[in-house]
Order: sequence, then structure tokens, then C-alpha cells
Amino acid sequence: MNDTEKPADTASEEEDFGDPRTYDPDFKGPVSNRSCTDVLCCMIFLLCIVGYIVLGLVAWVHGDPRRAAYPTDSQGHFCGQKGTPNENKTILFYFNLLRCTSPSVLLNLQCPTTQICVSKCPEKFLTYVEMQLLYTKDKSHWEDYRQFCKTTAKPVKSLTQLLLDDDCPTAIFPSKPFLQRCFPDFSTKNGTLTIGSQIVFQDGNGGTRSVIELRDAANGINKLLDAKSLGLKVFEDYATTWYWILIGLMIAMVLSWIFLILLRFIAGCLFWVFMIGVIGIIGYGIWHCYQQYTNLQEHPRSVLTVYDIGIQTNISMYFELQQTWFTLMIILCIIEVIVILMLIFLRNRIRVAIILLKEGSKAIGYVPSTLVYPALTFILLSICICYWVVTAVFLATSGVPVYKVIAPEGHCIHENQTCDPEIFNTTEIAKACPGALCNFAFYGGKSLYHQYIPTFHVYNLFVFLWLINFVIALGQCALAGAFATYYWAMKKPDDIPRYPLFTAFGRAIRYHTGSLAFGSLIIALIQMFKIVLEYLNHRLKRTENTLSKFLQCCLRCCFWCLENAIKFLNRNAYIMIAIYGRNFCRSAKDAFNLLMRNVLKVAVTDEVTYFVLFLGKILVAGSIGVLAFLFFTQRLPVIAQGPASLNYYWVPLLTVILGSYLIAHGFFSVYAMCVETIFICFLEDLERNDGSTARPYYVSQPLLKIFQEENLQTKQQ
Repeated sequence: MNDTEKPADTASEEEDFGDPRTYDPDFKGPVSNRSCTDVLCCMIFLLCIVGYIVLGLVAWVHGDPRRAAYPTDSQGHFCGQKGTPNENKTILFYFNLLRCTSPSVLLNLQCPTTQICVSKCPEKFLTYVEMQLLYTKDKSHWEDYRQFCKTTAKPVKSLTQLLLDDDCPTAIFPSKPFLQRCFPDFSTKNGTLTIGSQIVFQDGNGGTRSVIELRDAANGINKLLDAKSLGLKVFEDYATTWYWILIGLMIAMVLSWIFLILLRFIAGCLFWVFMIGVIGIIGYGIWHCYQQYTNLQEHPRSVLTVYDIGIQTNISMYFELQQTWFTLMIILCIIEVIVILMLIFLRNRIRVAIILLKEGSKAIGYVPSTLVYPALTFILLSICICYWVVTAVFLATSGVPVYKVIAPEGHCIHENQTCDPEIFNTTEIAKACPGALCNFAFYGGKSLYHQYIPTFHVYNLFVFLWLINFVIALGQCALAGAFATYYWAMKKPDDIPRYPLFTAFGRAIRYHTGSLAFGSLIIALIQMFKIVLEYLNHRLKRTENTLSKFLQCCLRCCFWCLENAIKFLNRNAYIMIAIYGRNFCRSAKDAFNLLMRNVLKVAVTDEVTYFVLFLGKILVAGSIGVLAFLFFTQRLPVIAQGPASLNYYWVPLLTVILGSYLIAHGFFSVYAMCVETIFICFLEDLERNDGSTARPYYVSQPLLKIFQEENLQTKQQ
């Protein structure tokens, strides 16, 4: 029995997945006579885009990003805004920080105390009563204190009158600005938390407060202060090393180009380079982690463990722990073993992947414009991301100032009611609740637009996901059309028409926008469900039990599997759309049936090819990462002197590694789409033709031969 004949049981199975393709002498690749597909979905997609644009314009009209950039005082005025009385007062000061019970209250500007704009934060301890005593001797003390009071404040008020008018804070303490707000300047002295070298201080109301109380009132602020320090240091590192980062990314781009060119000529040899390179890079990581671990054992820098320090924003602290390096070493060892085992068990199928890569190299060589297409995809994705971020910011800052009744003592029936600060002191609320304040709370409104802002945020996110997936689908369909044109050309490159990528891109936009929108809509819905699941998990984290955690893990796993399965089917559907020009559902069905009719051949390749390409991505990112590590840690002085003033060398290092991987992914994804398109066309070719003179195969002989060998071995097993 020759290779083109099929046993009876195989034929019966194929009947369940449609009839095989038949010979068509007029078929020469992607059909040119096609019509628009999935018109209804196309119209819905275009309407959603129009609505998205309208939403962005409306948000632009109502939103004000200054509300996110500038803090707002109790009267709703921006601190530090040019052209206002607060232009030189860029910092927000809280009269009584002890009334603030959590950092979320502070950041939302809803702390039950008066807030004013100041030019600097207090630098010493001083109560209002102490200031009055000093004022009788030296009036300059009032000038120092009044900058933390309202403009109408006077130094001769009694403490009772001061509390009633709320013109000045009863006490000030050393603070420093963070996020344009005055927060306590905590420090440690001999292991004890202090502020201004003091453990206790006067609160101005006749009481004594401890630093611990102040820390509890601003719980979590220390982490934010560390984050601020970390952010500034990271910014400094980027400012110092940005050109070196660009050089590293350029090297990654050149290296990716070199690998793609070499794949055409020495794919088999290059695979061994990939394999040995990846194993070597992971091995170097294991050796380095072991060296750091043994060094810390011999010369420990800290007696703390990861359980002692907890979650810290200062990431460098973790690299001083033995546990960190030991954990990294174990993880790298596991990855090394997995890679080696996969190479051993997939050694036969890797031969097929190498042949496919050679065919892909030829296709890319004849259609070189496909290597430039990732740049267009990057530009379109960048536009989508920027529009989504800007729209989200304007939506979040939409509204007018809303003022709420704040009761410092928490005993007012009118608390949290909306109020008007201009007439508040003349209302019944001020009489019923002595000491109550009418402070700025947030930006909002009662109009129809403001009521639906949360819905607009959801719409903004959903359309963003839809657009992102559509851009990816458009790229896959355009590349599939170009590579299918290459495959179905009998005499290469003579029979390949001019500008195949441009032609395929035009067909995808003109005829199949609806089909691409349909496929991307399915992925966007799945991703939206995953986001909702994560949101619910975050909201119910404190109330969940073991069963709910188990169910959530199962749902995450199911959605992850579903998303990847749909992405696989979508890619093959886009290939069929690029070839035959049919709607999405018909194309997905045809692709699925084709794969199922040739399930043995599918088992031979596909994911194995992706694994080989993944090794190439890891090799590019890993090799650039090793060079960057040696450079930024001053271990390559012979080649070039690296920056010596870095706060964290891992900042530019991780940036270079991540950027290099994304660049390699962009180039190798073209290869992956090329291989998948050639594989689908190869399966079609086997069904349409028989290899005779009248019906010759379009596939190259090396690829046909190795598939026949692998198929025969699989049947024998």
C-alpha cells in the first residue's frame, strides 16, 4: 500500500470530519474572486469603534488629568497649579493626621481633617499653645507657624476657639513630602521607631501621643515612602543607562535577524546552537546562584529571613538573603531538567520541525517584507494602548468637586452627606454637629454621564481587548495570505506575484474585517471573563474558604486552556480565510476538519516547531541578558566600562532581557505563522494532489519524504 492510500478505518474516521479536498486544476492558491464575510459582525465592530471614539471625546471634554497630577485641598483647589494662588504651594498638608485611619483614605482625599496647600512640610515639633507662648517674646514664631494655617487665621485665639474655627492645626511634627503630601518623617534609632528623634510628642490638645499611634494612623505609608524612593532610584538608573539599553535592544534585533537568515541555510546546525546555548545559559544561571548562595553562607550580610522582612518594595533586600539565591537555583535546575527531557523525548519530531523551519526560511526569503510587518503591528498596538490609557485617565478624572460632611469625632447623623462649603456654616448641619467640616471628597456628579462612568470604564476595557486581538488577527491573516501565495506557486519565485503581503493585507481589510472581528471578539470575551474572575477573587479574598479557592483555581485553569485552544483554532481559521475567503465559522470548521483528518501528522509537528522557536527566543534574550549582566555589574571592563553609579543593576538588566525577548518574539512569530501556514497548505496539498505528473505536489521533496517516514513510523507504533 503506497503512502497516498488510506486504510478502511482511517477513511471511515475522516467521513466524520468532512470530505477531503479534491483536485481542482484551476486552484492556484489564495482565491482572488471573493466577497465580504461576516458583514453583521463588521458593522457591530465599526459601531463599537465609533462609540469608542465618541467616548474618548466625551471623556476628554469632562475629564481633567490635572486632578490626578495635583492634590486637592478641602476647598477643591489644586495645589501647585500655575496661575492660581496655590501656584507656589505644591504640597498638601493635613491638620490632624491622627484622624486618618488608613492610607486609602489619604490617597482618596477623604481623611476627616482639614487639608490645605503649603509650600513646604513642617520640620520640627510645635503645638499651637507653645507657639502662642513664644509669640509673646518673638513674633517670628507665628510667621513660621501660620504657613500651615488658613489665610484667615490669627495667633491670639484660644485653643477652644481654634478647634471651633479649625483655622490652624493644634500641633505640627517633622514631615517630608511624598506624592505631593506631607507625611511623617519616620526613622529608626537603635532599632526603635522615632520621629524627629522622639518617641512621644504632644498632640496640642493636652494629650501625649506616641510615634506608634502616628504610624498606625498612617498605616501603610512607610511602604509608599519606600515605593517613592524606589521609583526615584529606578528613574535615575533609567536616566543613566537608557542608551546602553537601546544598544542592547539593537543587538537583540541584529541577533534575531542573523538567526532568521541562518535558519535558511543551517537550520539543523542552528537548532543545536539553540539547544546548547539555552542549556549553557541556564547552567550559568545555576552556577551564579550557587556562588551567591555559598558566599552568603560564608559571609552573611543579614540574619533575617524572607519571613522576617515580609513584602518589601526595596527589592534589593531579597538579594541579600540565602533563601532567594537557593530558590532561584532550584527553579533553574528544574527548568534545565525539563528542557533536557523534552529534547530527549522529542528528538525524532524535532527533525520534522527543522525541515519546516527550512521551508519557512525559504518562504521568508522570497517574501522578505514579512519581516517588517511586526513593526506595523507594534505601531498599531501602541496606538490602541495609548488611546485606552488616555481614555481611562480622562474618565477617572471626570466630574465636578463633591463635598461631604466630615465629623472628626464620628458622632454626627449628617456625616457623609453632600454639602456646600460656601454656606455650610449657616446651615442646620453646622449647628447640629459642632466641629463638623464640609471638605472636598472626590470628583463626581449626578448627571447621566457621571452615573454611567463605571460602565464606561468596562466598555473602554472591553473594546481595548477587542482591538488588541483584532490587530493580532489582522497580522496573522495578512501573513498567512502572503505565505500561502508562496506555497501554491509551482515555480518559485517566478510564479509568486508581486507584493504578496500588501495584497493579502488589502484583502483582509477589504473583505474580511468582519470575520477577523468575529474571531477576536471570542478571545476578547474570554479575556474579559478572566478579568472579572480576578476582580471577584480580589474582592472576596478575605471571605473565601478552601473550597472557593479550589474552584477559582479550576476556573482559572479552564479559562486558560479555553483561551489557548480558541487562539489555536483562530489562527488556523485565519489561514483558511486568507486562502479561500470564506466566513469565520466556515473557515474554522474547515480548518478543524482538515486537522482532524490528518491528526497523525498534526501530532508529529506543530507544538514541536513552537518549542524550537521558543528555544531561539530564550537564546536571544538569555545571551543578551548575560552580556548585560556582565556589563552592568562591571565585569566586562575590557570591552567597555559600564555605569558605576547604578542603584539597582537589575533595573536595566530586566529591561534589556524583557525587551530582547519581545523583539525576538516579534521576529520569530513571523516564522511561527509561516510554518503553520505551510503546514496547513501541505495538508491541503496532500488531499488535492497525488504526486503524479498530472497532479504534482507543491511541497518540497525533503518535507514530503520526512512526513511520509514519520507517518509510517507512527502507524507502525
